[in-house]
Amino acid sequence: MTSPKEIIEDVSKRMKRRRIDANFTQRELASKAGVSYGSLRVFEETGRASFEAVVKLAFALEAEADFELLFPSRPPKTLEDVLGHPARMRVRKK
Repeated sequence: MTSPKEIIEDVSKRMKRRRIDANFTQRELASKAGVSYGSLRVFEETGRASFEAVVKLAFALEAEADFELLFPSRPPKTLEDVLGHPARMRVRKK
């Protein structure tokens, strides 16, 4: 995957495949997830959906654990990182 568009398309295709493998119609999954049928249909066709809708669909398809892989912590780079200095909460511009 080389672009945001490709990632979005791939995620929507994988969600659709998982829906079909789970033997859910679009209406059934939308109801189970608590999202509108139209939102689900648009997500499968275009990849466009709110993040909240995608998370709800993931829970309905028992794929919520996969979100743990999104934005993992980076390994420490310096000795100071290892010693446990407080984590930064924001960035200040100079």
